[in-house]
Amino acid sequence: MDESLKSGTGYLSFFKRIPIASLFIGGFFVILLVIGYFLGFSVANLLSDSIQRFGMWGLLVLAMVPSIQSGVGPNFALPVGVCGGLLALVITINLSFTAWPLLLISSVLALVIGSVLGFVYGVLMNKVKGSEMAIATYTGFSVTFLFSVIWVLFPVRSEYIGFFLGDGVRHMISLEPFAAQGLLENLWQFSVGGFTISTGTLLVVSAAGVIIWLFFRSKTGISISAAGMNPVFAGAAGLNVNQLRVIGNIISTALGAVGIVIYAQGFGFVQLYDFPLWLGFSAVAAVLVGGASAQRAKVMNVFIGAFLFQALITVGPTVFGRLLEGTGGDISDAVRQVIQNGVILYALMRLKGDGGV
Repeated sequence: MDESLKSGTGYLSFFKRIPIASLFIGGFFVILLVIGYFLGFSVANLLSDSIQRFGMWGLLVLAMVPSIQSGVGPNFALPVGVCGGLLALVITINLSFTAWPLLLISSVLALVIGSVLGFVYGVLMNKVKGSEMAIATYTGFSVTFLFSVIWVLFPVRSEYIGFFLGDGVRHMISLEPFAAQGLLENLWQFSVGGFTISTGTLLVVSAAGVIIWLFFRSKTGISISAAGMNPVFAGAAGLNVNQLRVIGNIISTALGAVGIVIYAQGFGFVQLYDFPLWLGFSAVAAVLVGGASAQRAKVMNVFIGAFLFQALITVGPTVFGRLLEGTGGDISDAVRQVIQNGVILYALMRLKGDGGV
């Protein structure tokens, strides 16, 4: 056995590598699980719901990695990609596709639309170097409201997506009439001791994570990371920094577009208009909770952060709702908002400490 492990220094070194943010949030999550157990909740069900939420959010959080690695910082303009993915879903639904064809065609179309939007967004980010995160936030807001106009003017053919009175697409479209609700969650799903595994979604998120991991070990991926870490040195070495930044933003925006398709089929509804507005903050908070910084992010940061963040806002309202039962009214949504925004605030404080906004 290694002498460092015998003396305990090896274990100490291992724990030092675990991000403080992950330890803090993870410890709070464990405490919630223990409290939930004594309140009579099934820990297996709580963990199953957390895993399901992780699968729904996985690609949206993974979209942060290319953006951060390229030097642009956390992608607060995630709504740009999300709106592209929502447009792909609305088009596919409007053409009366159902079940797997709807999911697959929407994903491919979202990838194309997201890539185009990502190119435009990447060019914009090259024009505002030094202020990327601030400009990205307002870009996401602007695109969200631009698409609100598109939803109002969208030529509706399907009776399931239009307003009951007047033109335009309704605020929320159910995927149940199209047999597209929970397709991935139900694919190869199995249960062990009350603990349910949504195999399909986890496989998609894992495969996407492996692809991104392999990409950043390719020549192009290494060049993107180098340009993000030290653009002056990368430029002196002959790398086209602006082009690499655009590539990183294309991948990030495309992942966001496909990610909202995965999210919608898991949730069972396509939500439009102002829904994408704050998604970027939740995704950024998740990757920061996983140990990423404004300059560096890994796929493992995504997996850890997405699970912890979604688990916390899944289990927290349930447990606190039971603890505060009898106070009058349903306060679970209020508790969820407090926990979610509290974690986002904590993550953004860490981002500022890393030299961000």
